[in-house]
Amino acid sequence: MAKPAEVTDAEWDQEVLKNQLPVLVDFWAPWCGPCRMVAPIVEELADEYSGKVIFYKINTDDNVQTASKYGIRSIPTLLVFKDGQIVDQLIGFRPKSDLKRSLEKALS
Repeated sequence: MAKPAEVTDAEWDQEVLKNQLPVLVDFWAPWCGPCRMVAPIVEELADEYSGKVIFYKINTDDNVQTASKYGIRSIPTLLVFKDGQIVDQLIGFRPKSDLKRSLEKALS
C-alpha cells in the first residue's frame, strides 16, 4: 500500500504548489482520532490514483506556518490542489466516495 509522503513548511511550494499533477494533502496530527481513521482511506486512494495524483500528509503540530496560511482550524482537513490552487476541501472524517469525487473533479 502506498503511503502518502510527509511534506513540511520548507518543501510546501516545491512539492505541492509547483507540482504538475493534482495533489491531495492530508492535514493531520498524531493525537487526532479521526485523522487515524481517514489515513487508511487516503493510503488506498494513493494506490488507486498512483501516477495521476500525488498524496502528501502534513503534521499541523510541526508545520504551523502552512496550517495557518490555509486557515486549518479542524483536522483532518484534506485539500486538493491543481496548478497550485485549491480545487476542493474536505473537513473531518469523510467516506472514500467523497474523497474520490474530489479527486475526479481535480482530474477533469
